[in-house]
Formats: sequence, C-alpha cells, structure tokens
Amino acid sequence: MLKTLREAFAQKDLRRKILLTFALMLVYCFGCFLPVPGIDPAVFEAGVKDSGANSFLSLLSSLTGGALSKGAFFAIGISPYITSSIVVQLLTVAIPALQRLSKQGSDGRKKISVITRYVALVLATVQAIAIVLSLNTTSGGTLLWQEAPDFLVKIMVIISLVAGAMLTVWLGDKITEIGVANGMSMLVFVGILSSGVSAFYASIVRIFTDGIDAIVTPIIFILLLVFIFAFIVTFDLAERRIPVTYAKQVKGNKMYGGQSANIPIKLNATGVMPIIFATALVNFPQLIMQMLLPLGSGVQNAYAWYAKYMGTGTWINIVVTALLILGFSYFYATLVFNPQDVSLQIQRNGGFILGYRPGKPTTDYLKKVSHRITLFGAIFLMLVALIPSLIFTSIPAIAGDSLTSAFTSIGMLVLVSVALEFDKSIQNQMLMKQYKGFLK
Repeated sequence: MLKTLREAFAQKDLRRKILLTFALMLVYCFGCFLPVPGIDPAVFEAGVKDSGANSFLSLLSSLTGGALSKGAFFAIGISPYITSSIVVQLLTVAIPALQRLSKQGSDGRKKISVITRYVALVLATVQAIAIVLSLNTTSGGTLLWQEAPDFLVKIMVIISLVAGAMLTVWLGDKITEIGVANGMSMLVFVGILSSGVSAFYASIVRIFTDGIDAIVTPIIFILLLVFIFAFIVTFDLAERRIPVTYAKQVKGNKMYGGQSANIPIKLNATGVMPIIFATALVNFPQLIMQMLLPLGSGVQNAYAWYAKYMGTGTWINIVVTALLILGFSYFYATLVFNPQDVSLQIQRNGGFILGYRPGKPTTDYLKKVSHRITLFGAIFLMLVALIPSLIFTSIPAIAGDSLTSAFTSIGMLVLVSVALEFDKSIQNQMLMKQYKGFLK
C-alpha cells in the first residue's frame, strides 16, 4: 500500500485528490474533538465507560474516534447514514416503488439518495435524543454545566448533534466526489484509526509514568494485533471463482465469445454489516431501558436483570450475538448476490458453467455454492466478533486496557476492508490514467 501511495503522489491529479481527501478528513477529526457547548464532557465519558466495552454507546464512540465520549460536535458521526442506507436498501427489495426507482438509472439513484438522507436525518434525531436522555439519566441529571433551563440546553445539544451528523454526511459526499475512495468508509476508517492512535499514545505515556514494566502491555497487544490483522486480511481476500465459458457467436462480420471468465464470490461478501446489525440489536434494549430508568422500579428491575443475564460479556449475550451474525449473514448475502440474476445474465451473454445446463440448473448450482460460501463467511465473522474480545480479556497484561476498547472486532474488520478498498481504488485510477496515455 505504501508503494501504491508513493506512485500515486508522483502523478499530479492523484496527488491533488489524495491531499484534498486528507484535508477533509482533518476537518472531520477537528469536529470529533470540538465539544458541544452547554455540556460536561466528563459526563459523556463516564456514561460511555459505564455502558460497557461492547455496548451500543461504546461501539458508536469507537466508530467516531472517541467523539461520543468527548461530547464532541461529531459525536454521532456517520452511523445514522449507514443505518439509513441499509434500511433503504432493504426496503428497495420489499417496496415496488423503490424497486422501480433503482432501475431508472442515475435519476432513480439520485432520488433514492435523497430519500436516504431524509431517513438519516430522522435516525440522527432519534439517536441524539436517545443519547442525551440516556447519559442525563445515568449522570443523575448533571449533564449540564451552565446555568440555563434544562430543556433548552437539551434541545440545543440535540440540534448540535444532528447538525454534526448531517455535516459528516456532507463531508463524506465531498470525499467521494473529489477523492479517491468512498467518503463514508474513509470517515469511519479515520475515526477508528484516531481511537487506536489515542490509545497507543496513552499507553506510551504510561511507560514514562509507571516505569519500564508498563512496556509489556503495548508489546503484547501489538503482537496480538498483527496476528489478528493477518487473519482478517487472509479471509477478507478469499474468494471462490466459478469458471464460465462463453460460446462463439457470429454477429455481422465479427465473431464474439469463445473465451472463459470467472465469477468471483467473496468469502466475506457481506462485510461488517452482520456484526453491526447483531451488536446493535442485542445492546439496543439495554440502551432503551437505560433511558426509561426514571419511570420507576419496574424498569430498573428489568434493566438490572438484562444487564446481569444479557449484558455485555455474558455467555448468553455472546451466543445470541453469534446466532444473529449467522442469520444476518444469510439475509444480507441474498441482497449482495442473486443467483437467479447472475444465471440469467450468463445465459443472455451466451455463457454456461461446465456440467450445468443454462437456466434453473445453473441457478440451483450458484445458490448451493453461495450458501456454502455464506456459511464459512458467517463463521469467519463470528470468530472475528468474538475471539479478539475473548483473547484481550483473558490475558491479564492487557485486560481492561484502553487499547482493547479502541481496537474492537468491528473496528479491526472495518480498518482492513477500507484500507484494501482505498488501495484498490488508487490502483484502478492509475491504471485508467495509463490507458488514457496509451490511447493518446
């Protein structure tokens, strides 16, 4: 990847795009440290810490570079837009009107993009209200530090968080427009990376304050991190290639076809989405009950029961999360890869898979292969979601360290995926430039 960046910086156009991308990401990082006026940042930090290392608030904070724990302007980050895009994508399959829009080319995609932004605005508002009420409840009503009407400052904080979320969406769009990769993915990448850098900096500072013995923690953690990253990269790049042969066709005075190609089916075609879905679904009831604690002892008892038996770190929570990851992997795989559409496309182009007749036999074969790949991909995601946390908590030298909360399983998977996507995008743009130079 460093070699790719060095070659890209040698080209003026790509160098300009990369520098603009870095500049916009710096603006995002600044917003992740700019506190919202009218709050006590220590309350946000304590609320995220008390919610647990694998809770919904901790997940949201890690995806924004710790902005939530700082009470920053970009505390919500890009998560409402990600959730909105997933929801709209699912509704596109279920609602005929959205399905027709998706097939209308660029105009249809623009309309769906507008709908996605409106849904993101609604989700950001709901999320901001939930965060403010939840943290204000756990802090005993000490969310505010200034002398002002309580409800007015809460409204101001909610509006600030929603505005920060929508500004983050705008930054992501600008990075996509003038940059070299998907802007939304890059913002999540820089948020997770900044959390890790901050944790490593704190670990290095402890070496000077606590003595040379404190160096054991970062060394052990780095070795484990390298091993986990290698494991993720190996499986993230794995794919099953199905050979397709195209028959020769004569059209006019030219002959087409007569060659072979491959249909790549990635082992982890669903990406990190099943883990996000499963984690949010398991921890969302706890967040809702935390908001409703002032309603009485009934909610408090329910919250205590859920935290004891279904809370983060419990075996029931781990098993339910694993099963949900498995279910969401199969569900999301049907959206990413449609065997019937692929089979129809092969048949239209005069292709066939050796040993299988075009039509339903090819569709059944692709469906069988897709289900097998999805099973191994789901197992991989379950291992990625559970094993790092178990490893980090089982080693006394690093258990409970800030490094373990900075590098979550979702964060590591996102880091690898976005880094590979960024590298591939730069290589594609350099290849296109070479083709243009050749044609001239």
